Amino acid sequence: MSKHTGQVALITGAAGGIGSAVATALHRRGASIVLVDMASTDLESVAAKLGNQRVAIAYADVTVREQLDAAVATAIDTFGKLDVVMANAGISSGAQASTVRSIDDGVFERVIGVNLIGVWNTVRAALPHIVESGGYVLLTSSTYAYLNGLANAPYAASKAAVEQLGRALRAELAGTKATAGVLYPGWVATPIAEVAFGGDTVATAMTARAFPTPLLRPITPDKLARVAVRGIGRRAPRIAVPGRWIPISILRGIVNPIMDAAMERDAELIRLTAELDARRS
Repeated sequence: MSKHTGQVALITGAAGGIGSAVATALHRRGASIVLVDMASTDLESVAAKLGNQRVAIAYADVTVREQLDAAVATAIDTFGKLDVVMANAGISSGAQASTVRSIDDGVFERVIGVNLIGVWNTVRAALPHIVESGGYVLLTSSTYAYLNGLANAPYAASKAAVEQLGRALRAELAGTKATAGVLYPGWVATPIAEVAFGGDTVATAMTARAFPTPLLRPITPDKLARVAVRGIGRRAPRIAVPGRWIPISILRGIVNPIMDAAMERDAELIRLTAELDARRS
């Protein structure tokens, strides 16, 4: 019997690639799932793929705390408890890469609103029930929590903040039976990664220039889900996928200054950055 059998898991951003893949993997292992996403998404199709058994749907905008409270209430009313929460909903900075100078007004605030405030709202709404059940909270961060956010500053800033929130939460829960962890996806084949891989030619060139080729291979959401579910099962403090990013994370105090200095001296990156700056209206 799977350790997830009988558990109840709530996942935000459940209509997207990572969220739906993790929901599917947990459901397959016996968990009941509460799918949470925006009203504009098609959660019904995700539920149908799961067979509509042991599944509940809650439409919510994660930037609105009251809607997260209602989603958590759906979990409790439907299944009677809450064991796992994955605060996963997130957005990119847009279809085109931008610098801090060229980005449209309001984009930073929107990204922070979803990627950070949305995680905060999810945690705050669910935490009393997670503590009661001795459960586990997983916050979706990114390798951008520790990589240079060149041309992607709002997203990188939000994910660095999510990492800090998750680390603090795990330490704060140490005196309870509950705990928390942080998920660090690398490049995953989802719409968020499309800007860096063909959606924006300048961003694609910058990504190829800034990162070694072995790090640039995107993985599928299903592969990420398999690793994430194993991490959820062992209540891991950190889940890094794919594993080739782990050495960089561990050595970030050494690697980051070296990579930052290299970017500052790279003439082609400087030229491409200027091209992005020229986009400002």
